[in-house]
Amino acid sequence: MLTFDNVSVTFTKRDGEPFTALENVSFEVPDGEFVALIGPSGCGKTTLLKIIAGLQKATSGIIAVDGSKITGPGPDRALVFQNFVLLPWYDIITNVAFGLEARGVGKTERLQRASAELARVGLTGFENHLPHELSGGMQQRVGIARALAVEPQTILMDEPFGALDALTRRVMQRDLAAIWSEESNDRTAVFVTHSMEEAVFLSDRIVLMNTRPGRVEEVIEVPFSRPRSDEVTRSQEYRDFVDYLSSRLENMQRSDMETTTGASA
Repeated sequence: MLTFDNVSVTFTKRDGEPFTALENVSFEVPDGEFVALIGPSGCGKTTLLKIIAGLQKATSGIIAVDGSKITGPGPDRALVFQNFVLLPWYDIITNVAFGLEARGVGKTERLQRASAELARVGLTGFENHLPHELSGGMQQRVGIARALAVEPQTILMDEPFGALDALTRRVMQRDLAAIWSEESNDRTAVFVTHSMEEAVFLSDRIVLMNTRPGRVEEVIEVPFSRPRSDEVTRSQEYRDFVDYLSSRLENMQRSDMETTTGASA
């Protein structure tokens, strides 16, 4: 269980004034659940993800895994970035095995595990290629394989498909959904995205966040069973649900713009 208990983050701006990025964020993510975080730019989605990863500390409140407070990075969590962050001088299989090597896994085992994860993401045969020889979508597959190879309890994804073209992004969404369906029921995912369709297609629940300060507006159950076939995604019920989320987000964005304009008038 991933638990957020009144998590707040306050920064000090250059002028010395405090800025509250997150305020009293509370919700829970049960084991095995795929949760998407959506909200206007600046609502603290990435900040929240960094705190889960142990890369940033909350000013107040607690994020805990199975009751243990997160105080820094740990082997139970892995992060997939928007930018592929591959080591350009290493071949693909070495990139995937890098996290295993850092954890002291022997060469034979780590290469076997890396090879198996590359097969899962459809990259068998590319083990000895360098990152620049792969397309953007293929490089992101490598990033996902690298995260899965260390067998984390929680996988964190920060706009992993945001830099891809629309067609490649759709293919990657489907591939991730297929990989997730093969996973054991106890692995958790927290996925940051700006795309309503992506959030609905991939997640079990959606955490809708608002801004100024960043906070949880609503936690919404996705009312569609897995796997989400083309028939489901083309249904009117599915489209209406995506439109509802889009409308909520647009209203929050408009309200934020009006507040900003009024404050500066």
